[in-house]
Amino acid sequence: MSDFTASVHSQLKKLDTKLSGNNALGQLEKTLRLPKSYIVVGASFAYLLLIFVNVGGIGEILSNFIGFIIPTYLSLIALRTPEKKDDEQLLTYWIIFGFLNVIEFWSGAIIYLIPFYWFLKTIFLIYISLPVTGGATLIYKTFIQPISDKYILGKEKTNMAGKASSSFKSNFTSKRGDGIREAVDEASSGRATGASPYQM
Repeated sequence: MSDFTASVHSQLKKLDTKLSGNNALGQLEKTLRLPKSYIVVGASFAYLLLIFVNVGGIGEILSNFIGFIIPTYLSLIALRTPEKKDDEQLLTYWIIFGFLNVIEFWSGAIIYLIPFYWFLKTIFLIYISLPVTGGATLIYKTFIQPISDKYILGKEKTNMAGKASSSFKSNFTSKRGDGIREAVDEASSGRATGASPYQM
């Protein structure tokens, strides 16, 4: 038990050192006479408790708020890094976040069938949003990648799309002037007469 207590205290000290440059927390520390780490941990606990209790539907707002704020911050940082790993992590997160929100919108029954839905969703979103946990990568490799490889990005579909794209590019570049001129002439003749060339 003493090892656990020592571990918790060391983690709180590390958190205090990370938060040492935050002026707002410094003011709160002086006012409340509590270390910054206690304030952050207490506020996080209170936040999760409000989601868990979900009084007046506040759980939904707080869950979506935390599900938006942390990944948005991480996405802004990822935009400035050349690494691909963080991009994959965050793109996967946004796919899952969007999917959950669409499901919630169209199927309100899920919210009532699963006890403490907003609390569980919040924990899940925190798990998949933080790069330390690797949750989004696990979800991507386990569920999303096999489905997208099979149904969306299949090898044959990719090859066909590549051939169609190159065919379109060659046709467009070789006959660009004629094709556009024909379309403009066809459209203008239809406007002049008021008749569509596609009517029977």
